Amino acid sequence: MSIDGSRLTVSVEEQERWRRRVSVTVPAALVAEEEKKAAAKLASRVNLKGFRKGRVPKNMMATRFPGALRQEALDRLINDAYRQALAAENLRPISEGELEDLQYEPKQDLRFSIAFDVQPQIDLGRLGGFTIERPRARVADEHVAEILRNLQRQNGAWTPAGDGKAAEGDLVSVKIRKLDGGPGSEVKDYEFALGEGQAIAEIEAAIKTLAPSETGEFTVTFPPDFPDEKRRGEQERIEITLIARKVLDVPPLDDAFARQVGSFETLDALKVRVREDLERDAADQAESMVRGRLLDLLVEANAFEVPRSMVKRYSETILGDRHGLSAERLAEVMESIRPEAERAVKRLLLIERVAQTQGLEATEEDLDRRVQEIAEKSGSTPEKTYATFQKAGRLEALEREITERKVFEFLKKQSTITDASAA
Repeated sequence: MSIDGSRLTVSVEEQERWRRRVSVTVPAALVAEEEKKAAAKLASRVNLKGFRKGRVPKNMMATRFPGALRQEALDRLINDAYRQALAAENLRPISEGELEDLQYEPKQDLRFSIAFDVQPQIDLGRLGGFTIERPRARVADEHVAEILRNLQRQNGAWTPAGDGKAAEGDLVSVKIRKLDGGPGSEVKDYEFALGEGQAIAEIEAAIKTLAPSETGEFTVTFPPDFPDEKRRGEQERIEITLIARKVLDVPPLDDAFARQVGSFETLDALKVRVREDLERDAADQAESMVRGRLLDLLVEANAFEVPRSMVKRYSETILGDRHGLSAERLAEVMESIRPEAERAVKRLLLIERVAQTQGLEATEEDLDRRVQEIAEKSGSTPEKTYATFQKAGRLEALEREITERKVFEFLKKQSTITDASAA
């Protein structure tokens, strides 16, 4: 049972925008009642020699386990009082509460404060009247040729090379040994393609001076962007032996190749499909740039502050795994990405607010239609597709996608979107 909220003294302080600080006073009499309840609850769980379980006197519990008893009472009091205070003040936190100024002394009132963020209230002003130029979705012949070369490489086969030094694009097998002793000085085997950035540039350059079965000693310097910050700029003396090298034998670009990579009768048909795909991607990218510009203009026209907790959560999402970062370095990185994170959060909040005010949230009918589209493209049934999304926890993301699409269609109608002219 919760404590009696009418016996609490509650005050709310507005700190920075959307930051609230709730201060609560719990009278000493109520604290004493909760301590008695905590003693009874603790006694029911304790086995004490000479007493049956659950029969330990409460006064003995207070003597034998004062710390545990006070902690249990304190946890319950703070949780219940905080919940009662939020309900009384009609506050809905969007962040974890941060406990501050705790005062808990025997036979005294309990006092504490908890700070948290609340959902920002955004008053929309200008939603349109902007002029935006959509970039031209241009696909050049060299773009098509590059895709075809990639397809050739993907369908090629590595074949042993003859004599000669290793070259860019070769698949090399090497043995590398540190010459300065210490940890990691044993010989290690590696296999990778030169030119794909799988080894630092100076190691690749060293390998290119060798022919199969040749060994050389080299001094390499770790580059400024090396993942291990401690090794950046560090020099190391190593021995490299080129065991073997292979070259990629790619199939000729002809009608047979087109049939090999897909259901195309001719090479020209494959080229048409490649161009169509590239043009679709370019159009999507151009549309994405229009959306981004629209949101930037919307943020500029509807200034508001965002809760720091939302910016912090977004920044942590961007960073991902922070293992290995010192507290100082983490603080630097968080501060460096804070402006971009704040802008991204503002964009998300504005999309949500426009959807709310204009009635553009995804409906069940919208979701059903989208699931139907996905099912048709994947050759499945709507029922199976829905179940797959539900099991993967992706229905909410699908609803957000639908809502965002509706919001952008609405926003584009409020502004002038022109197409860039050909250069």
